[in-house]
Amino acid sequence: MEPPSHHELLCVTPDATADEIRASYRRLIRIYPPDVAGAAGAAMTLRLNEAQAALLNPGAARNSTGRPSAARPSTRSTSRPSSNFQREWAGAESGTHHARAHRTRPSAPNPRTSAEWMIVAVVAIAVGWSGMVYAANQSVQGAKKEEGGFDGDAPTAILIEANSGAVLFEKNADELRAPSSMMKLVTAEVVFHAIKQGDLKLTDEYTVSENAWRKGGAPAGGSTMFAALHSKVSIDDLLHGAIIQSGNDACIVLAEGLAGNESTFASDMMTKRARELGLTRSTFANSNGLPNPGNKMTVRELSKLARYIIQTYPEFYKLFGEKEFTWNKIKQPNRNPLLNSLEGADGLKTGYTKEGGYGMVGSAVQNGVRLIVVVNGLEDSEDRASEAKKMLEWGYRNFETRTLFTAQQPIGYAKVFGGDSRSVALASTQPVTVMVPKNGAEKLIARVVYNGPIRAPVTPGQQVGVVKVWRGANIAVETPVFAAEPVALGSTMRRAIDGAQELVIGAFRAGAEKL
Repeated sequence: MEPPSHHELLCVTPDATADEIRASYRRLIRIYPPDVAGAAGAAMTLRLNEAQAALLNPGAARNSTGRPSAARPSTRSTSRPSSNFQREWAGAESGTHHARAHRTRPSAPNPRTSAEWMIVAVVAIAVGWSGMVYAANQSVQGAKKEEGGFDGDAPTAILIEANSGAVLFEKNADELRAPSSMMKLVTAEVVFHAIKQGDLKLTDEYTVSENAWRKGGAPAGGSTMFAALHSKVSIDDLLHGAIIQSGNDACIVLAEGLAGNESTFASDMMTKRARELGLTRSTFANSNGLPNPGNKMTVRELSKLARYIIQTYPEFYKLFGEKEFTWNKIKQPNRNPLLNSLEGADGLKTGYTKEGGYGMVGSAVQNGVRLIVVVNGLEDSEDRASEAKKMLEWGYRNFETRTLFTAQQPIGYAKVFGGDSRSVALASTQPVTVMVPKNGAEKLIARVVYNGPIRAPVTPGQQVGVVKVWRGANIAVETPVFAAEPVALGSTMRRAIDGAQELVIGAFRAGAEKL
């Protein structure tokens, strides 16, 4: 028979009975072949609370953590996955989403509010429709070379596909390190944003202070655009100097012009903007990445920033691909080695300090696919160039784009409270795509995550949650999902029934938490 569609939805809520849980699994067995049903059953990772697990298997022994072992459903599958119906709670997330699933019990419900829970709809997606579909529980350091993975030397590295943000490879991607001159991307984005907001114009001019000249100009001995002391330089030229020539003086002049002094620019403007962009761990002590213990970033956050710049400022992104710039009668080449060595390379920024080692953020487009690479901590500039190039070439050689859900295609359903319908279809406004290995060996699992139930009325286009797609142990894609249809306010009786159910569910969960 035909394999299941990409959006076979399996959802169990905290009020589900043992019969409902079993029925959901039996439906798989009736419809699909044993290997597919067995794999999808394991992929449910149904969010069973302990009382529900006890309903399925009253005699379950407690494991070393004191929690009952996961119940094993009856099945006709001839290839029963070893995970045997893993139980997995997803508590309400705060701040940024966790990169991996966590097996943690939920916190006690707030007695002052109606019961709310994080409902996770599991979408079993098998690229080849064979073998086991599984959820990620540990950090990926990259597949082994013999398994088709990348064999790299960089202490920290990440490779992503720019359109979806899908992670193709990562190694210590959340380790904080000195970003060196790669931190100039933050300064550039602050300026880009101010211009886009109308607060600055490219023709505006700032004066080169003695501080900027001594710390970042010719006397400093580092990378500089050689801006003359007390000269006036346009923001356009300062951006060229900062991006193409990696001018430390250009960054200081921009910082002083925008914030009055470099310290305030770093602590206030750079930090504020970074947090707005979701760079939650990055810290800044200056504008250019010169050695300072306060300068820390991860390669993951650098890749996220590079992706944002590429997608948001196409008119400014062109600067990163310019191969040379002349200022004060001194012509300097772009320091990005990829521009002359890799087809389609057009950005972004290199960096080096003794503390951080050699690093770079690079990007290229081949056959309409843009990849972004970040490496840091290498021992010399040649290793930096070859590592970034090899990783990009590996990505283009081994991955291809697949569409999991088309735009407006129903991905799942969310429970509705007090509406004329008990649920609402969820969809993405854009196609949900992911880069997958060309050999098709890796399996995917996607979950729709939202805080629910959703209170009526619900309007089409209202954001409800996110769909997270795992490839192996990596979150490959995370994108918002929206209500695909309207749900009007239900009758008084409907709202009363839903309210009563919420009270029962809240009491049930409170009791289960005490077990």
